[in-house]
Amino acid sequence: MSYPSLTITFLGTGTSAGVPMIACECPVCTSSDKKDNRLRASIMVQSEKTTLVVDSGPDFRYQMLRARVKHLDAIVYTHAHKDHVAGLDDVRAFNFFSQQPMQVFASDMTQEVIIREFPYAFYESKYPGVPDIQLNTIGLEPFMAGDIPVTPILVWHLKMPVLGFRFGRFTYITDANRIEEHELEKIKGTEVLVLNALRKEKHISHYSLSESIEVAKHLQVSQCYLTHISHQMGLHAEVETELPNGIHLAYDGLVIKV
Repeated sequence: MSYPSLTITFLGTGTSAGVPMIACECPVCTSSDKKDNRLRASIMVQSEKTTLVVDSGPDFRYQMLRARVKHLDAIVYTHAHKDHVAGLDDVRAFNFFSQQPMQVFASDMTQEVIIREFPYAFYESKYPGVPDIQLNTIGLEPFMAGDIPVTPILVWHLKMPVLGFRFGRFTYITDANRIEEHELEKIKGTEVLVLNALRKEKHISHYSLSESIEVAKHLQVSQCYLTHISHQMGLHAEVETELPNGIHLAYDGLVIKV
């Protein structure tokens, strides 16, 4: 299958509390290294014709401003936790300039939360200026977002189903601590893999650093970037020196091309 060339921008690489975390004075939260400042996890995927983001967390507005995004075609959702959906209201600006509804791709479970959290966007009689959203239901079947082919991958966040996504030669997975073997098969052949790695210590619903490294080695990917990182991981510069070849901590503003 032919895939379009893609540019991926890491809009945020932090966990739900962000880094620095409010009121924390640990070495990571007080670091002067910009790579230790992490907004909530999200990426932007761009082809020549299409721009989409994966998730719209609480930092969505600032992420769009910081990356100077002037046009957005779609948002694709991994799951409905607050740190992944809370910024959806700010698509209003894109609606205003494009005069088009925002195409939102989400599972039934995630759509239920979106409608509950932003009910005013779905009233029959809408107040002027509310978000204009077109919901598109996705499951595990591949779909197209503009000219970008997307293959959903089922992963588990403790007992919660979450969707990872393969975009051609690039795969993005966040908020996972288990991936079944038949879903791992969908990832094989990926050139660049993104996985969540919360911290070095084991966690109930996220991969730890060692667990993510183990998955990347099992899949034999040439490049793996770790995201959804907490301040408990340690300083970016120090952790980078401890990682195997081909595995890196992602950071906000990182751009890769596939």
